[in-house]
Amino acid sequence: MAQAGWEVPARGLSRELLPGLGREPGRRRGRVKRRAETMVQQVLYRALVSTRWLAESIRAGKLGPSLRVLDGSWYSPGTRDARKEYLECHVPGASFFDIEECKDKSSPYEMMLPSEAGFADYVGHLGISNDTHVVVYDGDHLGSYYAPRVWWMFRVFGHRTVSVLNGGFRNWLKEGHPVTSEPSRPEPAVFKATLDRSLLKTYEQVLENLESKRFQLVDSRAQGRYLGTEPEPDAVGLGSGHIRGSANMPFMDFLTEDGFEKSPEMLRAMFEAKQVDLAKPLIATCRKGVTACHIALAAYLCGKPDVAIYDGSWFEWFHRAPPETRVSQAKDGKA
Repeated sequence: MAQAGWEVPARGLSRELLPGLGREPGRRRGRVKRRAETMVQQVLYRALVSTRWLAESIRAGKLGPSLRVLDGSWYSPGTRDARKEYLECHVPGASFFDIEECKDKSSPYEMMLPSEAGFADYVGHLGISNDTHVVVYDGDHLGSYYAPRVWWMFRVFGHRTVSVLNGGFRNWLKEGHPVTSEPSRPEPAVFKATLDRSLLKTYEQVLENLESKRFQLVDSRAQGRYLGTEPEPDAVGLGSGHIRGSANMPFMDFLTEDGFEKSPEMLRAMFEAKQVDLAKPLIATCRKGVTACHIALAAYLCGKPDVAIYDGSWFEWFHRAPPETRVSQAKDGKA
């Protein structure tokens, strides 16, 4: 079923985050519920906006310092050219967020976060300040691929007013919303980045967690790559497999066939089916810290805003971790 008009304001949170609801009769209960929802909204910003909402905002002339749109597309080398496609066709007013530019280029690993100063400088040049509502999308055929990574990047650097365009550019086009080839040239702004370390985990922390088991660990890659029965795509010297003790929730399963995010009820059932307890700490991992952000987004939509991402993910783990911590069903017996 399509979710084209579905948005997730904070009031869509699970009941357990609204203490006292269901016990107050009549009018008093209504007041308590409104107060509780107001308090939660101060913590959780709507993670999704609909294509209709964005189209109406653009039509109403709301794009500017208070609302910026980003195209966060990225594709494997030799497949599609994200920047070229942006220059040919994008949401009016959108800027191109080049994830290859906004990363730690000195790292030997694939897609590590930039420094606070690096991120602040990059998004500031896109006209984004700490008062800007940022809406991010990508052009992947699934509906969403890299957009949740950009969403998480803003959040890990302390910016809460950021949303993913539900359905992505795929559905923006399908629904006939306007597009342009004119590049956006916003006035630079000042952005102050403050790294929220609670949303980020390092190799050392994940290694320690194998013993302490304080966090649940969930891998978002396709099942074959997780098991080690299928190779890692476009990888030289990188075997497939997973970190010992991690569960598998392929990120594609969080999306409907039409490319929209599944409802919180469906997402919650998926976590329960995998015996992932959203009331407990959770680390998400993948190959390079990108699709892991789909797990963080799905949990957020269920009312859990504190999922941490292991930024180095399997790429770093494969090259650094003790062999006994890598699990694989590869025919050669190696992860």
